[in-house]
Order: sequence, then C-alpha cells, then structure tokens
Amino acid sequence: MKESKMESSSASSKGIRPHGGTLVNRFGNINIGDIPTIKTGADFAADAENIADGIMSPLEGFMGAQDLESVMNRGRLANDVAWTVPILFPVDKMTALKAKDAGDVLLQDPYRHNYAVLHVDELFEIPHKEMAQKIFGTMDTSHPGVAKTLTTEKYALGGKITYLERPYMTELRRHRLTPIETRNMFSDMRWKTIVAFQTRNPPHVAHEMLQKTSITVRDGVFVSPIVGEKKSGDFTNEVIIKSYELMILYYYTTNRCKMSTLHTEMKYAGPKEAIHHSIMRQNYGCTHIAIGRDHAGVGNFYDPFAAHRIFDDYPDLEIAPIFFPAFFYCRSCLTFTNSKVCPHNVEDRVTISGTKLRELVENNIMPSEFIMRPEVARLILRMPNKFVP
Repeated sequence: MKESKMESSSASSKGIRPHGGTLVNRFGNINIGDIPTIKTGADFAADAENIADGIMSPLEGFMGAQDLESVMNRGRLANDVAWTVPILFPVDKMTALKAKDAGDVLLQDPYRHNYAVLHVDELFEIPHKEMAQKIFGTMDTSHPGVAKTLTTEKYALGGKITYLERPYMTELRRHRLTPIETRNMFSDMRWKTIVAFQTRNPPHVAHEMLQKTSITVRDGVFVSPIVGEKKSGDFTNEVIIKSYELMILYYYTTNRCKMSTLHTEMKYAGPKEAIHHSIMRQNYGCTHIAIGRDHAGVGNFYDPFAAHRIFDDYPDLEIAPIFFPAFFYCRSCLTFTNSKVCPHNVEDRVTISGTKLRELVENNIMPSEFIMRPEVARLILRMPNKFVP
C-alpha cells in the first residue's frame, strides 16, 4: 500500500524557521482494510502524534538504523541535521518479521484506538548497550533511561507514518497545542521573541522568577510542561498542570505567559535532552529556551552545567539558549535573586530545589512563601495523587 500524499508546510512566515526548514505534517487518510495491527503503549502513540504535528520536525516517522547510528555517534541525523535522542519503534522478533512482510502496519493504542499507519522501510536490531552508553553516558541501571533502554525489545521498525485520528479529548490534553496553533498564537499576540520554559515539576518561586526575568527582556514566556511517562517519585502530570493553571491565573500579566503541554516521556538524558527539548520548542515557534542548572538530569549522572556547554556543539540551532543560574531568596537583599548579582553569604539564602519541595509535600508540610506561592502549595497538598508510584 502506498502512503497517502501529505504536504509539509513552511512556517517561516510565522516567526522562526522550524528545525530542518519545514514543519512536517503527516496527517492523511488511508483505507486500513485488513492491514495487520500492532498494539502499542501510550508513549508510542504520543510520539506518532508529535511527529505528525511537526513537533519533532524534521522526522517524518520512526528512525531507521542509519539515523540511529548517526545520532549515537555524532548527535545528528544521517543528513547532518542536529538530533540527539533516538525516536524508535521497538518490537519483538515475530512482530518485526510480520510487519516487514506486510509493508504497512496499523498502530493501535492501549484503548483500541487506531491512530496511525507505519510504512515499514526497514527492520534492524537495536544496539541496546551501545545506545545506553552513548546517549546517557553510563551503563548504570539506576539511571531510568538506561534501565528502560536495556529492557526494550530487540528489534525496531523504521519508516514514515501516516497519522489517522487523534485520541479523545481528556483532562490531560486540554492544554495541548500544535506548532501551527502556537505559531498563530504568538503572531496574534505580536510576540517576536518567545522564551520556552521546559519543566517536569510544579512551579516554585524560583521558576516564577526565572520566567518573569525572561518576560522582562523578551515578549513572552511559553511554559511547556512534559506530560507523559516519568520516573517514580516525580510529580504527577495532574499536579503540574493544575499548579501552573493557578500560578498563571494569579501571578502573571495577561498575555505575557502561555502554557501548552508537551506529550512525551522524559528521557533523563541530561545535556542531550536539553538539545532535544530545544528542537521541539523551536518547532513550536520559540526563539529562545531557558536552560537552568542540570537540565533534564537525574541523580548525579551529569555535571550541573553540561547542558549549557553542549550548545557550543550546535551553533546551527536557530533557537537560542538563555543560561540561568539558580535563583534563591536572600534575606539581606529582601528579594529573590541569584549568585551573579547577590553578594551575601549562603547563610542569608533560602534555597529552592525540586528535591526539597518533594520532601515537604511528602510530609504534608506547607512550604514557605519563599519556596512556593501559598495558593499553589495548598492546591498540591489537597490533591490525592501527588507523585508517580
């Protein structure tokens, strides 16, 4: 079966160019007939929708062996376009052989929703150990990305997709926007400089200060929480979304902060994931991205500022990083500040961290106003499911 004809749209008229030059569109209509079906997890369904929407431009489907090898060894696709995180479709051997023979396979999510057709171009073995070492920089299975990589299926299918139909609207999807929608939104608000803020946590005051600093020197901030699979102990998607809804309502100037959820799983790939996050936000139309300390890190696997240095290797990215130091409240300055401008001793500082915040919430302790806005803190403490089990 031939894939349906689809047009990719240039979004250069709506601000910054998409990564690779063209905003991919993989939506189409196909008579699925008796195409063999592969049942997948929700993370694959999210990847397929992101590919179809152009969030992962220039990808048009799941990566093949040549692209995987190039990403592992050079941090680029085989055509030399910057890309740092593999986007694969792993399957067991029997499924792989059937899919290769069929040519086209229908992808079905856990809710029996047929969401896409994968046009299989190749079947290859995944080099699990090599991929773990080169993407995450370690083979330590206490790293969640390594643990997942080493336990995935042995084979992968590569090829373009045709996306058929979005899933039903849910509470978690109510803030999901496509790159076309965000680019139009930025244009309507006459934002020319947009700072993306990647997060997997509810907002504490240090985040708020970082975002408002961005707004002060740029036209607006685009809060982009990750909604998807996370490691045990992370805050749930519901906590993050509801917290930001409240925060933006009470503490932000109208039309200077917009939120859109990014539905994908966290990889915890540290600096490589900082580049990956930047690419996706460039496709949304953001001109800048805030990169803080230990971006997308986990435990002590990455140097806290490795995510800053990696951008030296990617001068071709059109989205520009803004490197921020850690913010804190200084009792002597009587304000939220950072080490670049505050001359006082560490004893004067009320430091803020996701780890400290989680400990307070776990023990049902109200964080101080120097850590989290009281409206947001009360909301989180009232919510029944605060953490990923």
